Amino acid sequence: MNIIDQINSSLTRRHFFRANATGLGYAALASLLGREAFASSGAIPPAIAQIAPKAKRCIYLSMIGAPSQFETFDYKPTIKYDEDLKDYLIKSGQRLTGMTSGQSRFPAAPSIYKFKQYGKDGTWISELLPWTAKMADDITVIRSMNTDAINHEPANQLMYTGNMVGGKASIGSWLSYGLGTMNQDLPTFVVLHAQHSNPGSNVQAISSRLWGSAFLPGKHAGVSLRSGIDPVLFLKDSAGIPRELRRQMLDGIAAANHRSYQAVGDPEIQTRIQQYEMAFRMQTSVPELADLSKESEATYNLYGSDAKKPGTFAASALMARRLVERGVRFVQIFHRGWDQHGNLPGDIKAQCSDIDQGSYGLIQDLKQRGMLEDTLVIWGGEFGRTVYSQGGLSQTNYGRDHHPRAFSIWMAGGGVKGGYNYGETDEKSFNIVDKPVHVRDLHATILQLMGIEHERLTFKYQGLDNRLTGVMPVNIPKDILL
Repeated sequence: MNIIDQINSSLTRRHFFRANATGLGYAALASLLGREAFASSGAIPPAIAQIAPKAKRCIYLSMIGAPSQFETFDYKPTIKYDEDLKDYLIKSGQRLTGMTSGQSRFPAAPSIYKFKQYGKDGTWISELLPWTAKMADDITVIRSMNTDAINHEPANQLMYTGNMVGGKASIGSWLSYGLGTMNQDLPTFVVLHAQHSNPGSNVQAISSRLWGSAFLPGKHAGVSLRSGIDPVLFLKDSAGIPRELRRQMLDGIAAANHRSYQAVGDPEIQTRIQQYEMAFRMQTSVPELADLSKESEATYNLYGSDAKKPGTFAASALMARRLVERGVRFVQIFHRGWDQHGNLPGDIKAQCSDIDQGSYGLIQDLKQRGMLEDTLVIWGGEFGRTVYSQGGLSQTNYGRDHHPRAFSIWMAGGGVKGGYNYGETDEKSFNIVDKPVHVRDLHATILQLMGIEHERLTFKYQGLDNRLTGVMPVNIPKDILL
């Protein structure tokens, strides 16, 4: 070996130990303490630990179909009934959907529901949400949300994956990838689907893209639980199969999968191994999770009578609390039926009734257990609704089309101020006049509250360092943060 080779060899060894000292230390400690010591710690990886986290976990209450801001949180008393807004829309450059572009008139539709101010900041809340009004001092209402999409599928993809184009990882998957698990017996990311009670609701179809992992390893995808006493199909062992035999079977399958991985190197094989192991552990954890018999009557009273009916929003909210209590990092509840192009007054009344007390119960339950301060809760849809009526207008009935320029959401817990209002829209809730918050801004805020600087959470795929927030600049609404 010549002198150049010796120098290069020496540098390589020296650099290896210098660059990997921390990693070797983690590996040595892990070998002593076992994988559970790190898997359940919830510690943020050093590469992205730039911000002190305010929240350890997140519950996202997703109102699919886009709740009208006019009937919920954005009080607009000066709208003139039946005023034709056609010229106003032309001057404003409003995009129209195919559902209203053929209308000869665009009659303004004031909400028929009453509003009052609640809490220390005088939050305007509709009479449709009396339970939400009771917790006005626990939530921040953002009335200046806006998005790029005017139709449901791209808007939902943007809201829940950060991009209107398919093939992108969901918020929960990004948090699972960036922060890892806080438990060994349940998934890191769980999805629940709550029933809506109004049979006439216009229900938007949704797909697993909204909770999928896309290019991230498959273990980070959301796991969808069913309502009722059997949340996961085929989880129970067949009659005559003792747990010891099941363990032996899984060990044999794992050995075969390891050989396949060594032969082809496909990372999805590792995901399959992890999924088998998770399913084995869930055989014990899920029945205990689904058994609500130990919940007190006081707890049921918080969430309302629907909490005892599997599949309702209230029952799903209670299940969400049980999940985060057991170390699930991200829980998403989808509640559909909010797409009210016609018969809005009747339909939205039923929708609000579905979710109102359940949302209140969730916040109060978390607060009573000392969990709200480090649990971030978000409520909202994918865009807003138009000030003008779609189709016919009467004093008691109207509909509203899609509106991406302005809508309302609320946030609570996990480092967010309570009893606070952020942003303003104009007199028709058409344009934002103060403190706009784009969907990207919301995503960056969620990540920051969870302890992640959004530009540092990346995954290289097809030559691109992918991010949840993309490449456009973001503006985190710091005024809402504690």
